[in-house]
Amino acid sequence: MSDTKMNIKLNKGSKLQGDKKENLSPSEKVFNVFNYLFFISFMLLCVYPFYYIFINTISDNVLSARGMIRFIPQGIHFGNYIQVLQIPNIYHALMISVLRTVIGTLLTVLVSGFLGFMMTQRKMWMRTFVYRYFITTMYVGGGIIPVYLLFNQLGLLDNFLVYIIPGMVSAFNMILVKTYVENSIPHELQESAEMDGAGIGTVFFKIAFPLMMPILATLAIFSAVGQWNSFMDTVIYVTKEDLHTLQYVLYRYLSQATALANIVNSGTVSGEEVSANMQTAQSIKLTVTMIVVIPIFLVYPFFQRFFVKGIMIGAVKG
Repeated sequence: MSDTKMNIKLNKGSKLQGDKKENLSPSEKVFNVFNYLFFISFMLLCVYPFYYIFINTISDNVLSARGMIRFIPQGIHFGNYIQVLQIPNIYHALMISVLRTVIGTLLTVLVSGFLGFMMTQRKMWMRTFVYRYFITTMYVGGGIIPVYLLFNQLGLLDNFLVYIIPGMVSAFNMILVKTYVENSIPHELQESAEMDGAGIGTVFFKIAFPLMMPILATLAIFSAVGQWNSFMDTVIYVTKEDLHTLQYVLYRYLSQATALANIVNSGTVSGEEVSANMQTAQSIKLTVTMIVVIPIFLVYPFFQRFFVKGIMIGAVKG
């Protein structure tokens, strides 16, 4: 009897939902149609630039340079990627970029997470002063020359740590974590742990840290993208080729695109003499762009489900 009643209730519920869908007013149906069309169009506008770049990197370079590749690739080949991946030291530079991204992201998340957590501890000595001091760094900076001199005194020039240490502490990340902890983690949890003899380290790593995963994943995205795309620190602070990052190597390689464009424009080599597989200024720029953004495309989906949640919960309460 109970199973029969349950089936009857489920059938009634499904019928009610079906009736609601069928009873939509004409204005609601029109709104739904335009709503779907708007978001589909918006999605295409976001996706198309990357699609355009990709199809131009695998198409005939002459047609691409003339702007004739719009929607469908023509003369498909992968010579652009093969030639770019044959740049000297590119694999070593890739390893440096991966190492700085992984190590830098892990340490930034750990240090910023602990710092933000400590800013919520009322018993911390001079907590208000330290918090305001970090906030001040968001608006006041020493400039490139004082920072260069400081790094020189600290021995960070031509040192792999110059990629890691400066980005470990961020006032913006600290604010996000502090707000998240205050709004999402009950203080009673820490009090209960402390009554059982837990210290501040135990409270952070065993209680707060697992509950902070959404905001920490958000920080990981920010840090990973920043570390992966950064190349100005290599330009300013690094001269050793062994420490050059992928972005810096590709940045130097882009100069060849300008040189090739100047040769073609000077008439030494005509556009017709450029073969379909020979790289042009256009093909080099687009291929380098794809190589740089593909890793972020591969990583982002794993953190995306935490990203919105972390930002929303970490926002300031109204």
